[in-house]
Amino acid sequence: MENRLAALESRLQELEDKQAIAEMIASYGPLVDSGAADEVAALWSEDGIYDVDEITMTNREQVRSMVHSTGHQHWIKAGCAHFLGPAKVTITGDTAVAVCHSLMVVNQGGRFVGRRGEASADPEAAAPEFVVRRATAHHFELARSDQGWVTTRRTSRVLDGRPEAPELLRRGAMGQPAQAPEGTAP
Repeated sequence: MENRLAALESRLQELEDKQAIAEMIASYGPLVDSGAADEVAALWSEDGIYDVDEITMTNREQVRSMVHSTGHQHWIKAGCAHFLGPAKVTITGDTAVAVCHSLMVVNQGGRFVGRRGEASADPEAAAPEFVVRRATAHHFELARSDQGWVTTRRTSRVLDGRPEAPELLRRGAMGQPAQAPEGTAP
């Protein structure tokens, strides 16, 4: 009986951990699109790494600065949405690997003018026009902390045909780190 109870508690803990990680990953889009820099930075450990195609941030302060950057603030002001898809999560004790896709949708048109539910009174006003700016593969390495699960490394690559992005997806789906440890086969 005690073994069954321990097994049940272990299974429940794993489910709770997977749900907490999925919710943390899902919170990134709404937080980054609203400019909540402190909350975005808190998704990482103090020395957590965010490795994106064009930039690598190596701590919370750099993640916070990215949200405050002129470029990111431009996306917010013009209208953007980061949609992170469902994450596949693999838990190993107090560490985890998660993988998902995302789409960054941006407004390249105008702004809605008028009251909610009504067309614009100005026939010259440009309507919003949303386009997908990028589709990205995301590989998360996470650790349990006193504050809950945090990202220790997030590697993100645009799905543009280079083999690196599909490999991130494969490794994440297998519960493997983004990079093979030294001296091991990929």
